[in-house]
Amino acid sequence: MAARRTGLGAIDSLLADPSVSEVMVNGPGPVWVERAGAIGATEIWLERADIDLLIERLVVPIGRRVDQRSPTVDGRLADGSRVNIVVPPVALDGPYVTIRRFVLADVALDDFGAEAAPLLADDVASRRNVVPSGGTGAGKTTLLNAIAAGVSPLERIVTVEDAAELRLCHGHVVRLETRPASVEDVGLVTMRDLVRNALRMRPDRLILGEIRGVEAFDLMHALNTGHGGCLSTVHANSPIDALHRLESLAVLGGDGFPLEAVQRQMARAIDVIVQVERRPDGHRSVTEIADVGVGGEVRRRWPG
Repeated sequence: MAARRTGLGAIDSLLADPSVSEVMVNGPGPVWVERAGAIGATEIWLERADIDLLIERLVVPIGRRVDQRSPTVDGRLADGSRVNIVVPPVALDGPYVTIRRFVLADVALDDFGAEAAPLLADDVASRRNVVPSGGTGAGKTTLLNAIAAGVSPLERIVTVEDAAELRLCHGHVVRLETRPASVEDVGLVTMRDLVRNALRMRPDRLILGEIRGVEAFDLMHALNTGHGGCLSTVHANSPIDALHRLESLAVLGGDGFPLEAVQRQMARAIDVIVQVERRPDGHRSVTEIADVGVGGEVRRRWPG
């Protein structure tokens, strides 16, 4: 099969390689890639003029601008890949370009651990609110996708993502994605906007790609008023850290809502936190499943 051409010059061959999950340009010099969780330099070398042309070809189709006045930009390419660009003076040795390929692996729940899989499958069937937790690249979104595969085909799913990555093999899915403000600083649509709207769309299941801002308060309120079976992820190093992070984010969105009240409601909103980690060999696995008690206590359920 002929290599797919994207019109991005020398890095086209990298974007056509299914084993490449991330492409990184660190200023003039070699282009770096991530394959199977490992990062290494390629033989492709870009000069400053090559990078400037690459940036132009990236930002023009998505209607964005990057310059000294606005030195950073995020966007989504036509194939779903995410691109981040940073230019001088912020990028000291730049410009820098990072392209996160849309290569969400079709991984079964069993691949994250044969013992943990049936426990998580039962949580989904029981409509418990489940939150995978982990660090960057740990596999939170891949695990979320695998867990969501257990949702009944009779249920309506509404997904809300900052960057659309989930690929659910389900017959009734409505997908929402945030939108940045335009060059004229209009048209911004936030996660909070979409969470509030999603609740009006009669979801049987609400799935958030990641909770990272004030939308945590709206989600907490929804889960305490009858919206069960929610799935989402959060960036944290342990289940207890995950609960505390969710509480902190909810406080930011609570407009003066007392911390003690947030802690009580968040403890009642989240049922299960699943810690996932990436091993040095690149394999992702569940390392802990914890139940959240109504009093805010976090109890390890697995491993016992």
